[in-house]
Formats: sequence, C-alpha cells, structure tokens
Amino acid sequence: MSAQSDGLGGGSASELYQNVTCPFCGLLCDDLEVSRTGSTLKVVKNGCPRSKAGFERTLPAATPMVDGKETSFEAAIAAAAARIKASGLPLYGGMATDVDGARAVMSLADRTCGVVDHALSEGAFRNIKVVQTSGWIMSTLTETRNRADLFVIVGSDVHKLHGRFFERIVCAPQSMFDNVPQKRTIIFIGEGLDTSGAKGSRIGEVITLPCPNTRLTEVLGVISARVRGAHLKASRTPEPRRGLLSSLLPQSWTATTPTEEIAGVKLSAIDAVVDKIKAATYGVMVWAPPSLNLPQADLAVHLISEIVKDLNVTTRFAGLSLGGNEGAPSATSVSTWQTGYPLRVSYANGKPEYDPYRYSIGRMLAEHEGDLLVWLASFTTDLGPPATRIPTVVLGTPGLRLTQQPAVFIPVGTPGIDHAGTMIRCDNVVSLPMKNLGRSQLPRAADVLAAIENAL
Repeated sequence: MSAQSDGLGGGSASELYQNVTCPFCGLLCDDLEVSRTGSTLKVVKNGCPRSKAGFERTLPAATPMVDGKETSFEAAIAAAAARIKASGLPLYGGMATDVDGARAVMSLADRTCGVVDHALSEGAFRNIKVVQTSGWIMSTLTETRNRADLFVIVGSDVHKLHGRFFERIVCAPQSMFDNVPQKRTIIFIGEGLDTSGAKGSRIGEVITLPCPNTRLTEVLGVISARVRGAHLKASRTPEPRRGLLSSLLPQSWTATTPTEEIAGVKLSAIDAVVDKIKAATYGVMVWAPPSLNLPQADLAVHLISEIVKDLNVTTRFAGLSLGGNEGAPSATSVSTWQTGYPLRVSYANGKPEYDPYRYSIGRMLAEHEGDLLVWLASFTTDLGPPATRIPTVVLGTPGLRLTQQPAVFIPVGTPGIDHAGTMIRCDNVVSLPMKNLGRSQLPRAADVLAAIENAL
C-alpha cells in the first residue's frame, strides 16, 4: 500500500509506502514505512540502523563497464556472455539476490557447467552439517514470539546482527495465547554480547554466562550432561610436582586441587541456568551461525540440537537459527528445490553434484580452481568479490566495493527497493513479497542473467 502526499522534501511530491519488507537482514521485517521523494528514500517508521543504512543510502551513478571502459547494457551483456562461453569452469559466487535471481543463477550454471555457492555459505553449513547428520527440532519467528517463555541466546550478538529481534520477537507486547507468561527469562551464553535489547515490560530475569566464544562447546557440553541428569563433580587440576620422586609417579597419584569453573563460568551458575531451562514451558535456544566463528562450529550447533532433543522428553523446547543476510536463505532454498542440495553444487559433469568441501568457491579460489568468477551482490556495498587472479564478471549494486577492476561490471537493482521480488526469511518457512519503491530504473539481476544466458 502506498499513499501520495505533498510537502515532504522541500515541497516536492512524495510517496509513502506502507508494509514494506526490509531485505537487509534475515528477519525480513515487513512493517516498515518508507517515503520516497524523487530518488531519495527515508525510513519513517519501524526502522533499525541496518534498514536505514540500506534504504537511505545515496545511490551513485553507475554505468556498465567492460575492461574499465563505459559501455551500454547490451554490450556489457554480450561481453559477459563471451567470457562465460569461453570459460572451462565458471564459478558463480556472491548470489546475494532474491528468489528469481537465484533461479537465474542456477539456470546459467546448469547451462554452462559451472559451480554455485553463496558468499555467506560458510556460516550456513555450520547448520547444514547438523541437519544432514542428526536432525533437529526448530521453531519459527512467529511461534517463538507467541509461545516462548525462555530464550537462551548462544554465542551470538543478536542485537547487533538483527536490530529488531528483541523488539519484534522477544519483547512483543502481546501473544496470541493467554497461557504465555507475561515475563520472559533471557539467558545469554557468550562473551561481550550486547544485552541492551533485553528490556521492557515482557522481560523478567536476564542472566549471562560470560564464557569466551571459543569455549562455547565446553559450557554447552556441561549443560547437555546436566539436562540428561548426569551428576557432575568439579573438575580437578594437578598441583605442580616437586622433587625427583614425584616426577616419576603416575599423574593420577599426584595431589589435586578442585576447580569450580568451566571456561571461566562457575559450575553453580551453569546448574542454576539448567534448572531454569528444565522448568521452562516453551524454551528456545537462539543462535546465528555467522557468529559461531570458532573451530568445529558445527559441534556447537550439534550440542544445541542435542540439548533441545533431550529437553523435549519432559517439556517443549526448540531451536531458532538467525543469520540469513544477503539473501542467503533464498539462494539455499532455490538450490534445494532445484537440485536437492543446499548449494556448493557443481554442474561440471552435466548434472548437479554436491560436495560441501570441494565446491566451496572460497576454497576453490584459494587453490586456483576455476577460470572465471561471476559474482552477484545486489543488496549492500560490503559484499564485493574476493581478490582473485582469474577474471571476474560482477553484477552489483552501484557503489559495490571492488578490490580489483572486473572484466565486466553490470549495475543491478536491489530487490525490495528498485524492483519487486520474493525472498525467504531466515527461519526458512515464510516467503515474503518485496515492493518496488521506484528508487531507480536499474534492472533485476534475474533479467540480466537471463539476457546473458540467451546471448550464449
């Protein structure tokens, strides 16, 4: 819905768009109000810092480029098609686009025997490995908002990544069901997490277990054991050995002193948290895969999933994975629909072949595999292609940060601003429509990719 009004923007006609979906994080908040005066957008209601930066960014002039020289869209499309046609193994990366754009990438990769991978898939695969090996029990944003009485936020600075998560989900003033307690308990596990969003009339107790994120798995392991009813004793550390005789004794013979902490967190504090978790009516463990930047991060997700499974023996508990920025859920969903695999797919053998290690484009570039990088980034200026020795074809939002001059650059519009579209939310259960706010006449990435495929 939109309404025209006068008087904004120094007397020029302005248009107000309501119920706008924001494409700049995986929450896809769909209640924004955005005004447009000429080509200038302003978030006037329900914005967060990320949405305001995205919608209100001044769009620089952009022209298609071939080898650093300005050209027409038609010439740039022909040049891109020629590069791709001559390539033996094109790598289709970035994939920051909407559903139609992801479909067009998959179609072009299929046609040209290429490899597809999203720029942020490293985080996504921390989840995918667990889903493929042991499964999980998950909630959605809507179910969490309406049912949860306890939130456990694990190693993720949710308030920084998703500025409205607390406002819309945790601190929502009303729930659909009368049996949801008015006060919700929030537990943060991790170091340096922004807890400022956990405030308001719906928030009761706020607890923090401040362990280093690199040692999350230790704390999660203790929680898992306690949830299963294991009786834990304080760990013991050996005292320094003194004298020749003690140095010859087995380790178990030396005196020990008790240690009442795990990863810097008191065992008594962990036990108190476990008691609250087990008493919850509907608890949710929340994490954002990109934040779990630690060795074997999938082990942390696995432990979270196992804790949730064990809790469901006696109560209701679920997981909720956030993240999903730069259109990652849309790319993953499209790949799964069309190939049965969650990205990192190669068509080099004439059919989709999945290998999460072999077909990681980051690894392939580092090890000098592939001879052309086709990079798509239509949302933010931060997702420029990595530096590489091979030629690049870039379809990007104007102002995209580039570390080197691409062989071909074609400016494309942003879904939800410059053209309409559809995107998948981070909980992977809802697709949301994106409005055309009329900021520019830049083409859809899907249309540019289709034109390139037609030119092959």
